[in-house]
Amino acid sequence: MIPIQTHSAWRGTSDCRSCAVRELALFSRLTEDDFALIHAPIDDLAYRAHQVLFNEGDEARGVFTLRSGMLKLSRITSDGRRRILRLLRPGDVVGLEALATGRYDSEAATLTDVTLCRIPTAVVHELSQNSPRMHAGLLSKWHQALREADDWLASINFGTARQRLCHFVLKMRHTSDPGIVTLFSREDMGAMMDLKQETVSREISALVRIGALQPVDKLGRLYRIADDSLLQAQLDL
Repeated sequence: MIPIQTHSAWRGTSDCRSCAVRELALFSRLTEDDFALIHAPIDDLAYRAHQVLFNEGDEARGVFTLRSGMLKLSRITSDGRRRILRLLRPGDVVGLEALATGRYDSEAATLTDVTLCRIPTAVVHELSQNSPRMHAGLLSKWHQALREADDWLASINFGTARQRLCHFVLKMRHTSDPGIVTLFSREDMGAMMDLKQETVSREISALVRIGALQPVDKLGRLYRIADDSLLQAQLDL
C-alpha cells in the first residue's frame, strides 16, 4: 500500500467536492451541512496491482470508494477453491457489508493499480443516522451492489465456456472506448467464470482466430473488438 495523503477531520472536504467520481460515489448527495458532521480522518490511499485491501472475515474499520483502477471480490468455497464474485470499477463502494456485520465477507484485491478513499465506519453510521441524503445514498448503493452481483452471476457463470467468455468480454469494454477490452490473467478469469485456465486460454484464442477479437498488447491483456456482431453471434451458439 502506498499512502498518498491523509487529511484529518475534513480538511479533505474540498477534495471530496471536486472528486472526479463524486457523482458515482457514496458522498454524491451530501451537502455542506452534511460534511460538517464528519469528525474523523478520511484516508486517500493507493495500492499497486495484486495487493490485498482486506481479507474475508477481517474486522472492518471502514468502507472504500474506488476512485481509479479495478478490484476483485472473492471468497473461498467449501471445497477450498477461490471464486471471484465480481469486479469493482471507479465509483463503486467496497465493504458495504461491514456496516451491518462489522466484518468483511470477502477478500478485496487489486487487479490494477488503484486509488481509493477509506471512510471510517463510524463516519458512515453517523451520517446515515443524521442525514437522510446519506441514508438514501447507502440504500441506493446497496441495491446497486446486489443487482450487479445477480447480473454478474447470471451472465458469466451459466452457458457454454464460449458464451461465458463472450459475456465477460462485453462487460470489460472500456467506458471511454467500447471497442477496447481489458482482460486479466487466465487464472483470474477462470475463477470468475468457473472455468479451467486452459479452457479460458483456448476460448480466447478461438475468438481471435475467427476474427472477433484482435490482440493489442503482447501480454494478452488488451484486446480490440474487431467484429462486434461476430462476438454477439457467439452468444447464440
